[in-house]
Amino acid sequence: MAHDNSSGSGHPAADSSADPSAHGQELQVATGTGVISRDAVVDPGLPPHRKRVTDLDPKKDKRAERAVYTLFYLSIAGSVWAVAAYMAFPIEPEDIASVRLNNLFIGLGMALALLAIGIGAVHWGKALMHDEEGIDYRHKVGGNQASRDRAVEIMHQANVESGIGRRALIRNSLIGSLIVFPLPGIALFRGLAPYDEDPVELMQHTMWKEGTRLARDPSGTPIKASDVTLGSAFHVIPENLHEADHVLNEKAKAIVLLMRLKPEDLVEEESKKDWSYDGIVAYSKVCTHVGCPVALYEQQTHHLLCPCHQSQFDVTNHCAVIFGPAARPLPQLPITVDDEGYLVARSDFHEPVGPSFWERH
Repeated sequence: MAHDNSSGSGHPAADSSADPSAHGQELQVATGTGVISRDAVVDPGLPPHRKRVTDLDPKKDKRAERAVYTLFYLSIAGSVWAVAAYMAFPIEPEDIASVRLNNLFIGLGMALALLAIGIGAVHWGKALMHDEEGIDYRHKVGGNQASRDRAVEIMHQANVESGIGRRALIRNSLIGSLIVFPLPGIALFRGLAPYDEDPVELMQHTMWKEGTRLARDPSGTPIKASDVTLGSAFHVIPENLHEADHVLNEKAKAIVLLMRLKPEDLVEEESKKDWSYDGIVAYSKVCTHVGCPVALYEQQTHHLLCPCHQSQFDVTNHCAVIFGPAARPLPQLPITVDDEGYLVARSDFHEPVGPSFWERH
């Protein structure tokens, strides 16, 4: 009597005996020519290679070559234009329109320079470089003579396949564009300091001088010693800052952080005991690492933190560096009070403010 092994759904029931692999048997596949093993699948190989139009037509090859070196020459023009724009559209003090023009034209020149190099290199690779499939076999890295000889062969082969040795215009224009491309960036570094003044001298002196009142930033309201409560911190500018020719430049150098601690918590050198007043101390807000604003004051630990690179300074000990990349303490502004009880500077800073790469005397 025949038995039906199918389920109610019409599909054969699962049976482990029907799976040859369950009994260690080799699974075989029936083909038109016989039976082959599952592991004997034939590698179909790579599809036939299709040549590019530049491989088939010398005129189109020449046209692609012209396009590539033209793009590299455009890159050179963009870099030169960016340098010229830096000089032709200078930033004028307090003139935001000059900033916009300067950024616009320099940016356009640098964008053209970079885009032209990128597009030219991609077009070179897709249209002109060697277009045959290859296999890179893994091998042990060694430094013997055979390896070095093979490296020379590979370099020679790369030269032949890329055509950089025989396509002189592409090679020379690429080298020229790569040499000229960094020039706008180098030119922009010149804007970090005025043309007619010594940057070291500029950072050596600020607007602080004897008798200059400490004022709140940004209101310019003078600060009395009685206004500074224990544990408080004030962002401070010179009271006469508005009289400066270049307010932002002077503020960037003279900005100060004012704090009040218990006098007994301060560890002061003998020569600097009169630089504070009744536990009130003032330190430059400009980090001695790269010039970021040190504005985070931890009231309980008396630490100042620079948010840019996490340098930390100990306010109780002349703002000595206790963590991070800063190389020296924050410069201290000597302070006292005048006859009306307002906090005033005793003098300017005794050392340059800002990053430590400035020369120090």
